[in-house]
Parts: sequence; C-alpha cells; structure tokens
Amino acid sequence: MLVVTTENVPGHQVVQVKGQVFGVVVRSRGIGGNFVAGLRSLVGGEIHEYTQMLEEARRHALDRLVANAKLMGANAVVMMRFDSAEIGQTMSEIVAYGTAVVLDPPT
Repeated sequence: MLVVTTENVPGHQVVQVKGQVFGVVVRSRGIGGNFVAGLRSLVGGEIHEYTQMLEEARRHALDRLVANAKLMGANAVVMMRFDSAEIGQTMSEIVAYGTAVVLDPPT
C-alpha cells in the first residue's frame, strides 16, 4: 500500500476515489512511566518515555489507516496527515487520515 502526503503520485493517475480513511489510537502511559516522565520534566530535555509512546502510536494509527484503505478496495492513500490531541491529562489520541484511492497503473 502506497501512502503519501502529496495529492498526486508521479507516474500514476488516480482512477477512483474510495473516500476518506483513518486510523485512530488512544494511548496512556502507566503510573510508573508517568512518574519517571514527571521526574525528567523537572530537569528539562526530551522525555524518552513519551517519545517512544507517541512513535508507537503513530505506527499503529498508520497500520490501521492502511487496513481500512484495503477494506475499501484502495491500493494507495494520498494526502495522509497525522493529528494528535490530549484526552484528560493521561491519554493521547493519534489520528492518521487521508484519502483512499485506486492508482493506475496498479502499485
């Protein structure tokens, strides 16, 4: 499955638009991870526990986006974007979204 952030794919033509597609993940660190991250925030710098959590959440959101696009019969997703939000003080939502399409020639 080809996933791009652009509207067009060089060498390919969109022959069918299947519609919007997305993958959503909501994550929360455990109490231990939040405690360690809280201590790190006192000194400043990158908080590796949260960086790792968000990287994994983005990968899972992208995997879900691809799975949903396949279910729609698409062979590509164009205009893919990520969005994120906080839910309360302990959870993060990551959304991957784009437009599911069929490209010709097939990829």
